[in-house]
Amino acid sequence: MADSKEKLFSDFPSVSTGQWMEKVTADLKGADYEKKLVWKTNEGFKVKPFYRREDLEGLSTTDALPGEFPYLRGTKKNNNWLVRQEICAKCPKEANAKALDILMKGVDSLSFHIRTEELNAGFVETLLEGIEAAAVELNFTTCQSQVIDLAELLVAYFQHKEYDVKELRGSINFDPYNKMLLTGKEKGDIVQTAKTLIEITQPLPFYRVLHVNAITLNNAGAYISQELGYALAWGNEYLSALTELGIPAALVAKNIKFNFGISANYFLEIAKFRAARLLWANIVSSYNPECLRDCENQGPDEECRCAAKMKIHAETSSFNLTLFDAHVNLLRTQTEAMSGALAGVDSLTVTPFDKVYQTPDEFSERLARNQQLLLKEESHFDKVVDPAAGSYYIENLTAAIANQAWEIFLGVEDAGGFYVCLRNGLVQKAINETGKARHDAVARRREILLGTNQYPNFTETSAGKKPAGVCCGCGEAGETDVDTLNMSRAASEFEALRLETEASGKRPKAFMLTIGNLAMRQARAQFSCNFLACAGYEVIDNLGFETVEAGVEAALAAGADIVVLCSSDEEYAEYAIPALKAVDGRAMFIVAGAPANMDELKAAGIGNFINVRSNVLETLKQYNAQLLK
Repeated sequence: MADSKEKLFSDFPSVSTGQWMEKVTADLKGADYEKKLVWKTNEGFKVKPFYRREDLEGLSTTDALPGEFPYLRGTKKNNNWLVRQEICAKCPKEANAKALDILMKGVDSLSFHIRTEELNAGFVETLLEGIEAAAVELNFTTCQSQVIDLAELLVAYFQHKEYDVKELRGSINFDPYNKMLLTGKEKGDIVQTAKTLIEITQPLPFYRVLHVNAITLNNAGAYISQELGYALAWGNEYLSALTELGIPAALVAKNIKFNFGISANYFLEIAKFRAARLLWANIVSSYNPECLRDCENQGPDEECRCAAKMKIHAETSSFNLTLFDAHVNLLRTQTEAMSGALAGVDSLTVTPFDKVYQTPDEFSERLARNQQLLLKEESHFDKVVDPAAGSYYIENLTAAIANQAWEIFLGVEDAGGFYVCLRNGLVQKAINETGKARHDAVARRREILLGTNQYPNFTETSAGKKPAGVCCGCGEAGETDVDTLNMSRAASEFEALRLETEASGKRPKAFMLTIGNLAMRQARAQFSCNFLACAGYEVIDNLGFETVEAGVEAALAAGADIVVLCSSDEEYAEYAIPALKAVDGRAMFIVAGAPANMDELKAAGIGNFINVRSNVLETLKQYNAQLLK
């Protein structure tokens, strides 16, 4: 059988890259290869339309093995990850009941968000009653002013319960830098608090208390390389500051946990996590961490290789979630979860699809859990370690993202480190500029949000839904002396526009006046319907009219507020001005397209044109200002 297979493949001659390029060039028929087929990512590097074996030459990433330094292919030799669910613990008894319930439904990592002024031993006892701490990862987030109290309470609780501390896994989310990014507030001595936390939690060797919440950058719209580059500098800030106080580098590194977001760019996200582990391992290694126990996992100079393992929790992004057509969020979070799972993260949270407009209910939380369980139990994503390894495409993406992120990291270090850059607002400025650019891309449909800025549901209404706030916040007082991040979602401005239309009590009606060339009028009518429905307008498509007068008469009879002329560029010279005269100011008149004689049509009084180069958001804002008076 093997011989016959070899003979089969030998019958097909190999094709060189040069031959492929000759074929591609011929098929392009004179079009520019770079402009037509080479994609430039937001990160600034180019992606080719195809990759070959020779593209792997010189890449060190292909030499890595799972579970081995520098951990590009994972920090472990299996691909099992923990399914995490967030619990807002305002009432410890209610939070405990919910935790016990979901632990029976596939969750093996809990994240308690604690907001209480009465944090005491009784609170912790009630919260964790009946939960076998050795069998589940436990993660805790509270106000930064309470983290030390929480750490002391947890250590006392686990010791009182006589747990084997080597079996306990979890974290306490201390991250003052994230607080600065979100609130502009800095409180207390960051480094001393971090030092105290490490000392208090020494009895819990596998608890991590220093967090890098790069998920915040992701949710603010950061590009992938920015999220990674700043996350590395963020983590290095802990390493640098605490080792200067005499804390061993290995101990500091083993207390750091990275929390990343996962955006919609499927392959680039896989590459991001692979690059993250590689770069972090090399950063930690540069501190020559001394092995604190007898361990075989040591480098050539006996440095601790275990300390160089990046602990990664990942969460699907909130930046691209939408209020309208909200069930599309399930598709977004599913592909994002796939990226994280295939990339080998340690734990994963899938954001419930309805988080945008309400506190997630039991149904949406169940769906979010099952999205991960399906990847494990039916797709078997946990059975293969780093399946992307060796892919010509992904290996090149990994190297490219690593290079871009490393440049950002070095830039931050040259500027004085992550804390200094936060104080100076450099990080916030860079991320906010990126967020603004992405919002502009959404406004122009260069970045698509299905159901929001493209292909909206024509008949959908908000049904009372409004953008929701955060489940658990913290109202600590403090100086507001640094810039903050803009955390608005990509869809927020389109949603505000559509909600404005609904609140007005008047739903403008847009009538497609289709005439002339069949293919062009149908294409432009479909484009125009999708364009105008993004503002919540009622759209009426038509099969076609013999004359523009007949079309206008039908539009006005239907009570149209907008008449959209849909035809070919060549025919607009014949139809546009007569149509404008027929409308005679009784409705807004729009021409679909950007005909060559646009200046002539404008001179005749036609002021509204919609086409692929239009800023959809700004155009619809202008229409709302006129139509909703």
